[in-house]
Amino acid sequence: MARNILLITSDQQRYDSLGCNGGTVARTPVIDALAAGGVNYQRAYNQNTVCMPARSTILTGQYPRTHGVIANGVPLPVDAPSVSAYLGDNGGYRTALLGKAHFEPGFDLGGKWEENNRARRGDTGPWRGFDRSIQAMHTPAVTVPSFDDGPDRVVPVAHYGRWLVDNHPEYVDGFASLLSAEGGGDTGAPETKNNPIPTASYHTDWIADLAVEWLGGLDDSAPWFCWVSFPDPHHPWDPPASELDRVPWQDLSLPPGHPGSEDEIRRILGAKPAHWLGYYDGTWQNREGGPATFVPSSLTDDQIREVNAKTHVMNELIDEACGRILSTVAAKGWESNTDVLFTTDHGELQGDMGLLYKGPYHVDALMRLPLVWRPAPSACVSPAVVPEPVGQVDIAPTLCAIAGLPVPEWMEGLPLPESSAEARGQERERVLCEWDSQFPGYGMHLRSIVRDGWLCTVYEESTDGKPNGLEKVMGAAVLRPSGVHYQGDEGELYRLDDDPWQWENRWSEPSIRAVRDDLVADLYAALPEGRSQPLEVEAPA
Repeated sequence: MARNILLITSDQQRYDSLGCNGGTVARTPVIDALAAGGVNYQRAYNQNTVCMPARSTILTGQYPRTHGVIANGVPLPVDAPSVSAYLGDNGGYRTALLGKAHFEPGFDLGGKWEENNRARRGDTGPWRGFDRSIQAMHTPAVTVPSFDDGPDRVVPVAHYGRWLVDNHPEYVDGFASLLSAEGGGDTGAPETKNNPIPTASYHTDWIADLAVEWLGGLDDSAPWFCWVSFPDPHHPWDPPASELDRVPWQDLSLPPGHPGSEDEIRRILGAKPAHWLGYYDGTWQNREGGPATFVPSSLTDDQIREVNAKTHVMNELIDEACGRILSTVAAKGWESNTDVLFTTDHGELQGDMGLLYKGPYHVDALMRLPLVWRPAPSACVSPAVVPEPVGQVDIAPTLCAIAGLPVPEWMEGLPLPESSAEARGQERERVLCEWDSQFPGYGMHLRSIVRDGWLCTVYEESTDGKPNGLEKVMGAAVLRPSGVHYQGDEGELYRLDDDPWQWENRWSEPSIRAVRDDLVADLYAALPEGRSQPLEVEAPA
C-alpha cells in the first residue's frame, strides 16, 4: 500500500525554537526524535513571511506570484490547485485538514468567504481538496461593539470558536485580543494574557483531539494524508495559565538576537533601510505584520522575556500534541508506513534587534523555517542533515513523491532531497523569498535570495499610493503613503555564517559589490514569471 502522510505545521515558529536546531529553552523531544531519525533541513526558507501567502504555497506548491496570494488579504482563488486534491484524485488518498487554514481572509465577520462560512454552517466536509476540514484560528471569538444600548455581540471565529462558545463560553474572554497591542500578562507585554482556560480545551489539544479521532476512524483500505495545523505560537501569547510554570519568564535571559542596549539597537537598525528604525521608533507603523499601534521601543526587557516564555510554553504544548498524534499512528500499526513532516509558515522576530512580530523584514528570524521530514521506516532512508537551501515550495512536490505520483507541471518546487549529496546533485544553490504590500499606502516590494552563505534583498521602487483593491473595501485613506518610500536602489546583504542575526548590512560595501551584483542577477533570473495581472487585495488580513 502507498505510504501514509502526516504533515504537521505550526504558525510563526522560529527555526531555533527546537532542540534539534539549537534551541535551549523549550523542550521538544518528539520533534527532536523525528529529526534524529529523519532529515533535518538546516536552511529551509519560506517564499513569503506572512501567513496567507506561505500557507497557499504549501497547498499549491507554487510561488506566491503564481498562485496569486502575494499578501495577506488576497483570497486564494477557488480554482487554485491543491496537493490534497491531487493525492485524492490520483492516489486514492483519504484526506483531512485539521486546524488553521487561512487561505482566505480571516477578518470576515460578514461571511464573504467559504472558509469562514463553513464554520457558521457547521460544515466539516469537503473543501479545497480535503475530505474533512475543521478550522481553528488564534482567537476563538471577536466582540463586536453594540451601536445602541444592547449588549456587545460575540462572533465565533472558525469551528474552534463555535465549539468553545457553545460548550465553554466562560473561557472565551480568557484569550488576549488579536492585533490590539493591549498589554497583559505579568508585565503588560502586548497581546499577552494569563489565560484561565484548561489545557484540554485550548486549541492545541482540541486540534490534536480532532486528529486522533479522524485517524482512529480510518481502516487500512486506502492511504491517508492528514495536515494538522496548529495556530500557535503565533500571537496573541496566551497559553493556558496552568502551564506557565514550565518556563518562568523571570528565569529567562534576553534572546541572543537582542543587541543588549537601545544604543546598539539604533546603530544596527540605522544601517538598514528606513522602515526598520522607523518601526522601532514608531515613526512608521508595521500595519502589515502586527498591531498598528505597537511601538517596539516601548518594550521593556521583562516584556520581551514574558513574550518569549509564553512562546516557549506554546511550543512545548505543540510538541506534546504531536506525541499524542504519533502514538495514535503507532497504535493503528501505521508507524512503519507513515511519513511525518513538521514545519511552520514563517517565523517571529521575538526580541531580535528589540523587535516583535513579523512583516517586510527579510531575515532568518522570519524566513528560516524548522523543517523536519521523517520518511516512513519502510522507505529505508538514512538519517541526514541537509545544509543546502530548500524552500516551502518544495513541500507539495515531496508529498507527491512520497505517494509515488509524478509531480504535476503546475507545481514549481522539487521533491526535498533525502541527503546533502542528493541536494548537491539537484543543484540546490538558492532559495527565494518575496514581499508585496497588502496596504497600498505602503507599496513595498522586496525580493530576496539565499545562496552561497549570503542573504541578499533587493528593494524595488515603492508603489505607495497606487491602488491595489483594498481601497475599494477600506476607503481612500489606505492610499495615504506610509512615510517610507524606496527609490529602487536600496537593499540588504548579509553573510549568514559570520552574522547569524543579520546585524551588519553590507549592501553598500564597495569590496563586495561584485558579489552583490551576481546575487541580484541570479535572483531575477530564478524568479518565475508569475501572473500578468496581480490579484486584488480584498481584506486587511
